[in-house]
Amino acid sequence: MADLSNHLISRRWPAKHPERIQLYSFPTPNGVKISIALEEMGLPYEAHKVTLADADVKSPEFLSVNPNNKIPAIIDPDGPDGTPLALFESGAILIYLAEKTSKFFGRNAAERAKIVQWLMWQMGGLGPMFGQMGHFHSGPGKEVKDPYPAKRYLDEARRLMAVFEKHMSDGRDWVAGDYSIADMAIGPWLRAPDFYGTQDLLAWDDHPNLKAYLERFTARPAVQVGLVTPARD
Repeated sequence: MADLSNHLISRRWPAKHPERIQLYSFPTPNGVKISIALEEMGLPYEAHKVTLADADVKSPEFLSVNPNNKIPAIIDPDGPDGTPLALFESGAILIYLAEKTSKFFGRNAAERAKIVQWLMWQMGGLGPMFGQMGHFHSGPGKEVKDPYPAKRYLDEARRLMAVFEKHMSDGRDWVAGDYSIADMAIGPWLRAPDFYGTQDLLAWDDHPNLKAYLERFTARPAVQVGLVTPARD
């Protein structure tokens, strides 16, 4: 069993179960991607709440795992060749976990390429654009008097929703064939407009395929657990 007691992050977030994957996260759309994946894959893990405050994400302990000071991050005590592995960036973690378990990552190279394609769509488009939309409509950015930033990100959010709505219009249940890590990345971010209060601005009800997809996603038992892990309080 790996000894994580000497790892710097353990000074602030000690592992009670060092034999399990250690998850350092907060229940944001990015953070819950990993708790959902761990639940779906049946991997034993221990969740540590790392708030978005500088005192947590910019602490020396957290920076020892993620120099980019963003959640989520993990330490897998049973990494490649049995060596502990620390990893950050939610997309990288999802791919690592899928490869580790041989689950939710397609059955061949072509299927994996499609899954990675949509995972990158979320990482480079849906997440950043929805996040900026929220910042300028319900976060600190709403105080900016120039209307351009808010309109720019709202328009891009609409465009991305239209892309997804059209993609799902052929009757498919999941974004890239069978349920996969791409869905684990996209689903949490599709919940963001409700949190930001921008559903009306996005003409949410005009996207029936997107809405049905999100209902399927949130109905999954593992998703329901992952969405509230780690607990905010």
